[in-house]
Amino acid sequence: MMSDEYLVECKIDDDENEDDEEMKNIHSCPTPPTQFTSASQNSLIYAESRDPFGVNSHLKVDFSDVLAEPASTHSYDRVWVYSGIGFEAVRIWSYRCLTTLCAVPVSCLSGCLFALLAFLHIWCVIPCVQVCHTCLPCVRSLWTSAVNIFIVPLCTSVARCCSGIYILLSQD
Repeated sequence: MMSDEYLVECKIDDDENEDDEEMKNIHSCPTPPTQFTSASQNSLIYAESRDPFGVNSHLKVDFSDVLAEPASTHSYDRVWVYSGIGFEAVRIWSYRCLTTLCAVPVSCLSGCLFALLAFLHIWCVIPCVQVCHTCLPCVRSLWTSAVNIFIVPLCTSVARCCSGIYILLSQD
């Protein structure tokens, strides 16, 4: 976390008269130190954003998302406040303890799984696909011949037999 000596206070003027130079001079914001405006600021931004693509945006759960009291039944205000504080503390510390215990093994297993998937894709799936692309024209011509010799005459004869069937529907 950044120490307080590097924080800059900027006063905001919400008046409609923005052209007044005197007000701009009074409420000017000091520039931040140069050591925090270049690459180190970018690294702080990337370090804080651990989910830049919002993969786990559905996991942002607040106390009000889980527990809610209807207007007809309210507990004491202090009970509600302490319940919220307890919920947040237990949620945060449980997550921290679980990640401390499980993050490294799960990340190692995930890395091995993705390495295995990459290996299978590169060394098994793609060569099989290439073999199929190479051999399929021959197999396709053999399959077409087999269908034309055996299945087409069978389906044609069944169709001719069934074409003579007439169905007459009548109401009794």
